[in-house]
Amino acid sequence: MAMGADGPRKRATIKDVAQAAGVSPGTVSNALSGKRRVDSATQARITAAIERLGYVPNLAARGMRTGRAGTIAIFSSMPTAVAAGAARLGFLMEIAASAAIAALESNTALLLVPPIEDPVRALSTIAFDGAILVEPETEDPYLSLLAARGVPTMVIGPATEDQPLAVRIDYRRMAETLFDHLHDVGARDILLVVGQSGRASNIAFREVFSQRSTAHGLPGQEIVLPEAEAERGAQAALRAHVAEFGAPDAVLVPIDAMATGVMAALRELGLTVPGDVRVATRYDGIRARSESPALTSLDLHLDQVAELAARGLVGALDTGAGAMVVDAPEPDLLVRGSTVLS
Repeated sequence: MAMGADGPRKRATIKDVAQAAGVSPGTVSNALSGKRRVDSATQARITAAIERLGYVPNLAARGMRTGRAGTIAIFSSMPTAVAAGAARLGFLMEIAASAAIAALESNTALLLVPPIEDPVRALSTIAFDGAILVEPETEDPYLSLLAARGVPTMVIGPATEDQPLAVRIDYRRMAETLFDHLHDVGARDILLVVGQSGRASNIAFREVFSQRSTAHGLPGQEIVLPEAEAERGAQAALRAHVAEFGAPDAVLVPIDAMATGVMAALRELGLTVPGDVRVATRYDGIRARSESPALTSLDLHLDQVAELAARGLVGALDTGAGAMVVDAPEPDLLVRGSTVLS
């Protein structure tokens, strides 16, 4: 309760705002929620009244009226070493930051749920209306958990009959773009370093790599690693591969944390990039940009992907839509010093 010159001042209500703006309480509610369009002149009067009265929405009361918590959650089963990393500025963090902005613009808060060992117990007392699930595995534990709770879930990844809310990602196109770039710049012994989980991105990269390698008559060798091993696993595996088979002339490593490990191994072995070995990764994150040389990668437009997911989920919650599939923006190839000589 605010303090006035004569003591405590009564908290402004939505009715007070409506009276000050010369509109109905319902119009104020629509302006605040964004569910119905309010013309710009009316919106300006409502905004001015809110500022003049110091009105703060009573979120608890709104939750009781609507039966909603006003919160959505974002999940990923990717290991922290892959999704975030030591700098905590990775793939999941970038999506979460943009999704949070889009959610707040729809008067909804975003809860970030990092990979945890016992999600059932950890989330048993947390209320949220819907969820965004980032790049789930085929048998993702979060999918089962959210389905059991009856939580509407927007997937960033593949769209399926069982998962009809999705921002659809074309992983095959990503794999084709990166493989073809390496081949176009002269690579003829391309090694794939990839995660072993059933994530759609891993599956697509392995399929495209095998098909493209066969079509071009290339060896098509792979290193498949648990994602949790990330940087250290890739570093050790590449050292062992070179010791047994010799150095490839290119490494396609979709997971950026593993790409960091590949680069570390090449430095240890005295192999130059891109002179001896070219390296390309999928995600244009801080790891790719801070390597020396910087890594050729893809701009996945994650800010747009996250906004599509957050707005799509909030819209589905508002309308009760059971299916909504939108395509993510097409990624752009960012050619850097790891694959071409300057």
